[in-house]
Amino acid sequence: MTNEDNRRRFQRGIALGVVFLILCTPSISLGWGAGGHMMTASIAFKRLNPRARAQAQALLAIPINPAAVSAQSKDFVSASHWADDLRPFAEFDPFKPLHFIDQPFSVDGTPLPAGVPEPDNIVKALEDNVNILKTSTDKNAQAQALRFIIHFVGDIHQPLHSAARVDRIHPTGDQGGNLVKIKVGDKETNLHSYWDGGIGDFPRTGPNFKPPPLSQIGPAVTKAMSGNSATDPALKLNDPFN
Repeated sequence: MTNEDNRRRFQRGIALGVVFLILCTPSISLGWGAGGHMMTASIAFKRLNPRARAQAQALLAIPINPAAVSAQSKDFVSASHWADDLRPFAEFDPFKPLHFIDQPFSVDGTPLPAGVPEPDNIVKALEDNVNILKTSTDKNAQAQALRFIIHFVGDIHQPLHSAARVDRIHPTGDQGGNLVKIKVGDKETNLHSYWDGGIGDFPRTGPNFKPPPLSQIGPAVTKAMSGNSATDPALKLNDPFN
C-alpha cells in the first residue's frame, strides 16, 4: 500500500469516527472549553499505541512559536488548549474560522443562507494538518500541525461547532448557538458557551482563560466515560503517523 493510500485511509477513518460520534447520542455530552479539550485529549492519548505516543511527545517538546505559550503545554493533554491560547496574538487571527464549520439547517422552512459553510473551516483544517503531520519533513511544521489536530478533533465533536440553526429570527444562522441567549440560575449566557463548559459539569476555566489543573482532568474523564460505552474498536485510530 502506498503512502497516498495510507493517507486516504487515515482521513476516511477520521470521517467515519466523526460520523459515528455525531450519530450516537451519549448520556453525557462533551463541551469544549479548556477542561473539555483536556478531557478529550486525555482519552485520546490513552488510546494511542506506544510508538504514536512517543512521536507525539517528541513533537510537543519542540518550542514552536509563540515559544512562551508552547512552553506551557508540552504534554498531550495540556497541548489540547494551545490553539485557544493563541487568542491574544493577532498573527493567528486567520486561524479563528478553522475551529468550526457552520453547517446550516432550517427548523421552520426559512431558506438556508448562501455561502455557508465557509470554505476555510475545521474539516479542511483537519485534512490539511493531517497531511502536514504525515508528509512534511519540517519538524516545526509537524509540531504545529499536531497541536492543531489535538484541538480541532475536540472542537469538531462539540455539536455547536458543527452546525448553525436557521429560522425566521436567525435567517443567516445562529452562529453555532452564540446568538441564542439562555439563563442558567441567575446568570445569563449563550447556548454555545453553556455547551463549551460541559453544561456546567466540566472542570472550569479560570480568569483570563486559565485552564483547570491537570489533577481535575482524570476524575472528570472517569465520570464522563462511566456514562458512555467504549468507542467501537474498528474505529480506533492508533497511529496517526503512518
